[in-house]
Amino acid sequence: MTKLRLHIAVSLDGYAAGPDQSEQNPLGIGGESLHEWLLPLAIFARIHGREEEGEVNASTPVVEEWFENVGATIMGRNMFGPERGPWSDDPWRGWWGEEPPYHVPVYVLTHHPREPLEMQGGTIFHFVTDGIESALEQAREAAAGKDVSLAGGASVARQYLAAGLLDEIDLSVAPLLLGDGERLFGGVGEPRLEQVRAVEAPGVTHLKYRVG
Repeated sequence: MTKLRLHIAVSLDGYAAGPDQSEQNPLGIGGESLHEWLLPLAIFARIHGREEEGEVNASTPVVEEWFENVGATIMGRNMFGPERGPWSDDPWRGWWGEEPPYHVPVYVLTHHPREPLEMQGGTIFHFVTDGIESALEQAREAAAGKDVSLAGGASVARQYLAAGLLDEIDLSVAPLLLGDGERLFGGVGEPRLEQVRAVEAPGVTHLKYRVG
């Protein structure tokens, strides 16, 4: 059965991004620190098309799992880019350059229609204007039996969790306090979570939950 899987980094006080997100600070002020543990990894370089040397540690198999058996991805417009309102005549093409790391169809939730954006490496961004259920239905069809990855951000994750549509949550908890920003779990009701894994790694703790 196709599962909807969330992987996301959070601070100890529950924020997935800091305040004042912008093109200069895509994860808000201080939010980039949530991923300091990820940047030195060799798997991070490979995901972004670089065959550079890097670290291999307890985080490596966790990050590798993010991309295993994934046939499609869903994300919010805020994660796709900083542009707000109707798309401009020369619209944003994502943070990741001409070859994003997804290599599968990506469904971007937005209120404003836009034609699909085909990138190098097999990533095609589809812009969905009719809600989270429609995006999930389209992503499951495109995934063809594989799982769907929910890449974030926090607002989209909250919507899917509150709607009872999320199957797994993989949290990477960074040892810092942001104090403000975008909370992950506010207003999601009382979902039942079963912890299935805890991995201690340099600069981060990975917690995996089954939602039931």
